[in-house]
Amino acid sequence: MENFVLVGLGGFVGANLRYWLSTWIARQWGSAFPWGTLVINFSGSLLLAAFLGWSANRINIDPRLRLLVATGFFGAYTTFSTYANESVALWQSGNWVGALGNVLGTNLACLLGVLLGLALASRL
Repeated sequence: MENFVLVGLGGFVGANLRYWLSTWIARQWGSAFPWGTLVINFSGSLLLAAFLGWSANRINIDPRLRLLVATGFFGAYTTFSTYANESVALWQSGNWVGALGNVLGTNLACLLGVLLGLALASRL
């Protein structure tokens, strides 16, 4: 139960920060281009990688902190950061096919998902 609370708490903070930051960026830069999403995906990818790199060098780090920050906060702030970190991990481990498959597969599958979702919605 404690793990669910930690993930939920981190997710609450991450989702609300994403909402606030997206809204603020749209007011500052306009909404003709999704600048908020770009900034959130970049910052989330950078900060998740920094946290995971930092915590990997700490043998005594409490695993609950990883749940709170990596799974909870960054999971809600941006799932793109997880996708990017997993793709790079595949590449760094020498699994070039897996990395390329994850990048192409995720992008193509998600674009297809949007198209199918729009088609479904138009029939409802």
